[in-house]
Amino acid sequence: MRILFVLFCLCICMPRANAQTLKSGDNLSISVLQDSKLDRNVVVDPSGEIAFPLAGHIRARGLTPQALENVLKAKLKGNYKDDNLDVTVAVANSPKDIPEEDLKPKIFITGEVIRPGSYVVRQPTTLMQAIALAGGIGPFAAKRKIQVRRRGPGGDETIFMFDYRAYEKGDGLEGNIRLRAGDVIMVPERGLFD
Repeated sequence: MRILFVLFCLCICMPRANAQTLKSGDNLSISVLQDSKLDRNVVVDPSGEIAFPLAGHIRARGLTPQALENVLKAKLKGNYKDDNLDVTVAVANSPKDIPEEDLKPKIFITGEVIRPGSYVVRQPTTLMQAIALAGGIGPFAAKRKIQVRRRGPGGDETIFMFDYRAYEKGDGLEGNIRLRAGDVIMVPERGLFD
């Protein structure tokens, strides 16, 4: 009788555990049986997405781990011959609250600047102001090839080009765009003939 009671309790609790939906801040352990190089831990970002190699950005918030496995399988399927692609998603850590710092709107600056990294933007900020926050352009920067990458709501990415040299001369002022939270500023290293 006790065994039946325990089995009954497990049957009731099991669907609830599997029905757990993912939320921002969840730490996921993802493994791909066919390619162990893809095994990794990822965190669901504040916008509810994860980034995964060969699959790109995937909306994870609101999905169950099983549903995310199915999405990953569908996105990765074209890269593998095996029809039975085995992807496992497990919630490794689910914080109760997302730290307030992670919820603040940020821009990201990478490449040939003095202090690359993420910067909190609390007021309207232009591209040149963001570069100044990062300490300015580095000595090996390709000043004519600065990019601002902005991801739209549908996942499409828009790239804005900026010519720092023209701006220094007073031209190309329209390139000094107003930034939005999540924008990534890329300052590439100049080539041999730049």
